[in-house]
Formats: sequence, structure tokens, C-alpha cells
Amino acid sequence: MLVSGGAGFIGSNFVRLVLDQHPGYEVVNLDKLTYAGNLENLAGLENESRHQLVHGDICDPSVVNRILSRGVDAVVNFAAESHVDRSILDASEFVRSNILGTLNLLDCARRNRTARFIQISTDEVYGSLGPSGSFTESSPLAPNSPYAASKASADLMVRSYSHTYGFPAIITRCSNNYGPYQFPEKLIPLLVTNALSDMPLPIYGDGLYVRDWIHVRDHCSAVDHIVHDGRPGETYNIGARQEMPNLEIARLILRTLGKREDLLAFVKDRPGHDRRYSIDPSKIELELGWRPAISFSQGLAATVEWYRKNPSWVEHVRSGEYATYYDRMYRQRQHTLSGL
Repeated sequence: MLVSGGAGFIGSNFVRLVLDQHPGYEVVNLDKLTYAGNLENLAGLENESRHQLVHGDICDPSVVNRILSRGVDAVVNFAAESHVDRSILDASEFVRSNILGTLNLLDCARRNRTARFIQISTDEVYGSLGPSGSFTESSPLAPNSPYAASKASADLMVRSYSHTYGFPAIITRCSNNYGPYQFPEKLIPLLVTNALSDMPLPIYGDGLYVRDWIHVRDHCSAVDHIVHDGRPGETYNIGARQEMPNLEIARLILRTLGKREDLLAFVKDRPGHDRRYSIDPSKIELELGWRPAISFSQGLAATVEWYRKNPSWVEHVRSGEYATYYDRMYRQRQHTLSGL
């Protein structure tokens, strides 16, 4: 299996799940190791013979072709620029990574007759919802941020390859993830790490923006189901039916840590901020028998505890020290795919 973006938050959790649940599987992990591709997310896998790390770019056809030509049964594409605020400041890298990178993976996988291609997308491609209803797989695409537009564009490219070439591709669209190893620019780890340091918790606007939250392990479990049993050419929404406004999440985190609410800091709203997302996961539940296993209260408590116990990880990813970790733990042990 080729997992692109496997040193990132969701990708690294998926790599761990595959290696744990499928003893006969081998994973080639292709990651560019940008600021969010943190090698400490893969700590403990340095000597795992079934995991091979390749430091490379999904936009580079020579690297991708060399991996796929060795015989890969499935490609799971987690690699993406994903932070909305960064896309508002500069969309160019989002176009390059999310659209052109996906196109290169598709071309290389089709050329090498790869049997399965899973495109990891987002519910943000659907745009914003009113106070009721949920997105289904047939909901129209209406992205409202450069990030969401880049992911919608990639999805349409994947769909076109499935329709035009009969390419065995599947699209997944998931709600907001949280859990261990998430870069602290995203809402929950930002709020947790700030609260742990008694720093202000920034809340956009009135704080009543609603998202459906799913623990990363539940998301990875759903992707695993889709890799093995999903129907080519289909799209599957992945959600946990656990909607929560941002302000309530911040208050839960403060209560969990025993911190005072005057740490809440309402800040100027983000441009084009979608009011509400809600995912209907009925299709994957009925077709593949998948269900989320982790409640939001259980998952949030465990996530807060993980960040509380791993302050050095937070400091390293914020300071860029993981580059030194990469030099020490991976280059010295030459834990890369032979010949790349």
C-alpha cells in the first residue's frame, strides 16, 4: 500500500492502524515532510520492516512511478495542504499540492495499473449548511474557501478518471478530525495547548460555528473499510453525528483542564467562514457496516490527556525541531525505500 502524506496527522494514524490490523501488509509512506509532516508522528516505527518511508513529493512523477512500478495494490492519498487560514493568505501551494499532486498520483497509478485508489477529501467541498439537514454524497459541491475549492477540484479530477478510464478510484469525504498528533494550528489542539500554557483561546466571531467531529481513529477505521470493500467509482461520506459549536468545545476543554473561562478570547472572524457542516454517513454504515466507536466526550478527554503528556512533541512541531529528529532517526538508519 502506498500512503501519501503518511507523516501527517491523519495519515500517520492510518499507517499505524494498517500495520496493527493487517500483519501481512507493507506500507510505503511517501511524505514531503513540510511543516505538518512530522517524523515524530511515526515514532516507534523506525525499525518496522513493513513500513518504508520515502521523503518525496506527490507532484514528482519520477518518485511516484518508481514506487508504483515495484508493485502496489492500493494508493491512499492523504497528502494535502489543509489549513483554511493558510489558503486564504496564499492559495498557490494548495493548487499545487491538492490538485496537481492528485493529478500526478492518478496518472502514475493508472499507468502502473494500480488496483485501488482512495482519494481522502473533506466535507468542506459541500460548502455551508443552514441550521438543519446534513450533506449526503449527492449534495452539490459549493466550496467557499480556496482550500475547499482545491479539494473539490481534486475530487472532480478523480471522478473524471473513474468515468473516462474506468479507473478504480473512490472518494471519501470526512467531517472534522481530532486526536493525537494533530498540528496545533487546528482548532482542538490549538485550544488545548494554549489552555495548558494559560494562554488565550482564540475564538472566531461569536464562536457558534458548528462542525461534526470525528476521532481520527474512527476516520481511519472507515478508510480501512473502504480500501477493502468500497465500490470503485463511489463517494462515501464519513461522519460521527457529533455536532458541536466551537465555543462549547473551548468551554469543555477549559473544564477538563480546570482552567478559568476568562481565557476565552473572541477574535475577528475569518473571511468566508462557513456556519455549519453536517455529514450523513448512512451510506458507509449501510453498505460497509462501519460505525464510529469513540464518543466525543471520550475522545476529547483522551486527546486533552495526550497533549498534556506530550509537551515536547508540541514544542518540536512548533519550532521545526523535527527536522533534526528526521536526520538522527531516519537518515542514519537509512529507513527509506531502496533506490529512491
